[in-house]
Amino acid sequence: MVGDGHVEKRPKDKKKRTKKKRGGGKKKMTAEQSLAFNSVTEWVYLDQSHSSSSSEDDFEVHQILNRAVDNNVVFELHSHSNFSDGYLSPSKLVERAHCNGVKVLALTDHDTMSGIPEAIETARRFGMKIIPGVEISTIFCQRGSESEEPVHILAYYSSCGPSKYEELENFLANIRDGRFLRAKDMILKLNKLKLPLKWEHVAKIAGKGVAPGRLHVARAMVEAGHVENLKQAFARYLYDGGPAYSTGSEPLAEVAVQLIHRTGGLAVLAHPWALKNPAAIIRKLKDVGLHGLEVYRSDGKLVAYSDLADTYDLLKLGGSDYHGRGGHGESELGSVKLPVLVLNDFLKVARPIWCGAIKEILESYADEPSDSNLSHITRYGRGKVLKRNYPFNCGKGLVDECLSLWLTNEERQSAEFEAIKLKLSHVSINQG
Repeated sequence: MVGDGHVEKRPKDKKKRTKKKRGGGKKKMTAEQSLAFNSVTEWVYLDQSHSSSSSEDDFEVHQILNRAVDNNVVFELHSHSNFSDGYLSPSKLVERAHCNGVKVLALTDHDTMSGIPEAIETARRFGMKIIPGVEISTIFCQRGSESEEPVHILAYYSSCGPSKYEELENFLANIRDGRFLRAKDMILKLNKLKLPLKWEHVAKIAGKGVAPGRLHVARAMVEAGHVENLKQAFARYLYDGGPAYSTGSEPLAEVAVQLIHRTGGLAVLAHPWALKNPAAIIRKLKDVGLHGLEVYRSDGKLVAYSDLADTYDLLKLGGSDYHGRGGHGESELGSVKLPVLVLNDFLKVARPIWCGAIKEILESYADEPSDSNLSHITRYGRGKVLKRNYPFNCGKGLVDECLSLWLTNEERQSAEFEAIKLKLSHVSINQG
């Protein structure tokens, strides 16, 4: 078993007796870091650069880019809203991330992507980019063993979302249905432990239509006075295998990773330090297409998991896993400072996958220009595109604008995309 391992912490600033040199104390980037930074910032600010249509707009874009050079480009790749078990709405989550200097936010609610449109709409006000994501609840069964271990897989998608949206949504809906049954079973177990709790109480905390999780049950336990805080609820009753723990209808981890692949996403193992046998799980998931694992936390890089990532040639990522519950035990949004080389590696793997997914969605619309297929293109971008003063009387114009939010000129001008746009040049768009 690999434990938390040694944490390679970020060095803290120390007061120096020697006088600082003129020009500041910023560490100069290496040539490799500088190239990586330019590549990352180009992608981060694509929508700003493409949206400028006047000299004034150009000036504003340059100002944004100049500010990016002076500051770190902060990616927050693991966060939750009240569409699952977070405390904040997607809008409030985005606002908080912006205040913390986050430029790119992945909203990764448990088993749902319903909060993404609201997050994107709010992010536009702050010049932020949203990566549509989801944290999928799964189980892992070790060969030759009857025991199951819960495993969470993060999926990151392009601006158009999954290339096979209905397939992924049906998959997630089945997990969410299981979460309702699971929560009811946990309540039943707590009642048998002489800790009376009502389903209505948990459902009210979760919110209308939200599939309840352990955190909602824990909050109800605190409010009912059964435990002092959330940590105690988990430590005594709700931990994996605990007296009130229950499973739902979670799929096998391998199946989830394969589905993420099939729907144009990037698959990353969440918080591997919480697993009993991470090495075996990582090895198995790598075989079916896992792209990376979380290695970085707010307190630094976990060396043991960094080594595992090296062993299996996986991306090293991380995020705060922010829920907004407060307290000293929770990492703040944007507190995981991923190095620019890590961000560049992430985008080098993700962008071709996302580009392929966008191409697949556009091809479906070109072959069958239905309202249903159009919604796949504009699911997370229609509001912004249609608010602009562009006369979208054909599919080509709309596609150009949608692509400009996510792909570079070089990517958009590939032969494949040019062929799709040619097909769409006579397709009328109903903007009603």
